[in-house]
Amino acid sequence: MPPVPADPNVIHPMPEQPRVVLLKPLITSPLIEVGEFSYYDDPDDPTAFETRNVLYHYGPEKLVIGKFCALGEGVRFIMNGANHRMDGPSTFPFPIMGGSWAQHFDLITGLPGRGDTVVGHDVWFGYRSMVMPGVRIGHGAVIASGSVVVEDVPDYGVVGGNPARLIRRRYSDADIARLLAVAWWDWPLEDITEHLRTIMSGSVGDLENAAARARGNRTSGATDPQDRR
Repeated sequence: MPPVPADPNVIHPMPEQPRVVLLKPLITSPLIEVGEFSYYDDPDDPTAFETRNVLYHYGPEKLVIGKFCALGEGVRFIMNGANHRMDGPSTFPFPIMGGSWAQHFDLITGLPGRGDTVVGHDVWFGYRSMVMPGVRIGHGAVIASGSVVVEDVPDYGVVGGNPARLIRRRYSDADIARLLAVAWWDWPLEDITEHLRTIMSGSVGDLENAAARARGNRTSGATDPQDRR
């Protein structure tokens, strides 16, 4: 029997662990886009991710999360709607209090935003990390627990702290370029299934070899048993 890929369309990939949800089949907001297999883990109603974890999200800016991202408990995305004016003596949003103050709503609408918040593929978010508006996080990055990410994170960067700072890169620049060229997250699920062990524990060279074998197998219609040991 050929190997069977996991199902990206179920909400609970681990039925015995309801705290884990796949986000793509859960999301309903047109302002949030999530790739296949990205999941959120929370013992307290993970299905409320859109309202409890994506805050001040009134648009038009979007939250875009790639494929195969792991979001730990309490991860928060702060969106552009949280902004206050900072060009006058007070930052207080008087017009939302009502009364005649509401006549000045123009002072808090149309505030400059930082654009979409974009997360690449294969990003790991630690417990209660927070991402501020307009940040772009590269593929393969790791966000340490409790981090507050206020600026862009490079591909395969490891960041931590408040504000989050780059701690190290997981690979050399040359190897990062090779990994981005392989882009295993865009492979057909059948190829990911065949080469899962290499994706999880192989070297960059191993992954390149797996990519070449996968291309060859797709051409010939064969399967590769090497990663099913």
